[in-house]
Amino acid sequence: MIIRAQKTELQKSIRTVMSAVPGKTTMDILNCILIDATVDQIKFTATDMELGIETLVKGEIDERGLICLDAKLFSDIMTKMPNSEVTIRTDDRLQTVITCEKTVVHIVGRDGTEFSPLPSIDRVDPVVMSQFALKEMIEQTIFSIAVNDANKLMTGALLETHENGIRMVCLDGHRIAIRRMKLDASAPDYRVVIPGKTLSDLQKIMSGEEEDRVSIYFTKNEVLFEMEGTIVVSRLIEGNYFRIDQMLSNDFDTKITVSRTELQGSVSRAMLFTSESEKRPLVLTIGDEGMNLKISSPALGSMSDDIAIAKEGKDLMIGFNPKFIQDVLNVVRSEEITVYFLNSKSPCFIRDEEQSYIYLILPVNFVV
Repeated sequence: MIIRAQKTELQKSIRTVMSAVPGKTTMDILNCILIDATVDQIKFTATDMELGIETLVKGEIDERGLICLDAKLFSDIMTKMPNSEVTIRTDDRLQTVITCEKTVVHIVGRDGTEFSPLPSIDRVDPVVMSQFALKEMIEQTIFSIAVNDANKLMTGALLETHENGIRMVCLDGHRIAIRRMKLDASAPDYRVVIPGKTLSDLQKIMSGEEEDRVSIYFTKNEVLFEMEGTIVVSRLIEGNYFRIDQMLSNDFDTKITVSRTELQGSVSRAMLFTSESEKRPLVLTIGDEGMNLKISSPALGSMSDDIAIAKEGKDLMIGFNPKFIQDVLNVVRSEEITVYFLNSKSPCFIRDEEQSYIYLILPVNFVV
């Protein structure tokens, strides 16, 4: 095999597939990137058997072939190469020579036929949307996912489609984030749970441009995301997802509208007085004169902040994990946000009028 490509193109393709290279594995071949130049296109592929990524490389094929190269070593070599055209040449003994200007590197490859192929998925009845919209949908929900949990469903995101609408839901037992969007065209009904890692890696790969499209295909056990020159294939999480709609309510006794920027600044200051070893509640006191935010740590000190609000309904004192508030403020776009409360023991809701975005947070106990 002999292929030629610019260093920047090789690095771009390596970065795209590296997310699918496992951190730890007993199968050495999975530590590799497959370089496939057996047809008229150069393809890089990586997989950890749960997630697979394949991307096209802009370059020239002088001699067709197939080789597996250690992913980390290949990536590190490209980083150190001059910014010029790179030639990758292999022989029948899997010896690989990488040449760039006056630099010549010899590495040992692996037989490309040993590499596990990505699942074959029939590309029918896709859900099509902009990469910008899907990237935003992931960004505004994925922080509510459980990183490690005995209930595997909490480590995934529910993705539902119905007619011309799509909804993503993430929860971790303390909060729920829901994002709804409209699709440009009607889609079949789907209800699947996608691993959080898949969505996190997908978010890094997508361009985020409104004009760039992504097509999503489903099977019983897998999901495939197809973008220009790149596909991401992932196993789905099995099981019946939680009955989210039963947890949502439009009832409230207190409603406030507040500047997102002001609240974000106040919460960020409160975060200075909490740590992994000492999670202190942020206490909100809501009254006619405004809202007071207070946090106190015996080890670090305390903070009190008053901000202006527009209030409807009863006065209220309620406590929250400040990080849970900070997370949502980092991703909402509107300058003003509306928060609904029932009482000090019930969850609060942050949502817009169209309920295209809903964020539920459970309160925490505190001592006055």
